[in-house]
Amino acid sequence: MTGSVREDGFPSSGSTDMSPEQRVPEWGGDHLADPADAGTDLDGDALGVDPTELTDEDLIREMHSLHRTRLDTLRHAADSALANHLRRTAELETEYLARHPGREVDPSRLRDA
Repeated sequence: MTGSVREDGFPSSGSTDMSPEQRVPEWGGDHLADPADAGTDLDGDALGVDPTELTDEDLIREMHSLHRTRLDTLRHAADSALANHLRRTAELETEYLARHPGREVDPSRLRDA
């Protein structure tokens, strides 16, 4: 076999060491013209409330909403919407980790070394 095929029958991109965020510029079609503008809408306004301004409750609610819509966004949204989803998820999760650096880790979720 010359190339790997994913379980869904589509050929893999061959770039397994890159995250979806790193592959965003490779996606054709509906992509953002300037990656530097990835956090703004067409009018140049910032998308979403700055995560540092959110209460803990609002931060968790926003993350829950993004995770709830993740699969549909990945499978069906335009490239620009997926890029925005990835950016916003990273912003919110980075803020969460900054607020909770000593977060509790469930021992049952750890793998044996």
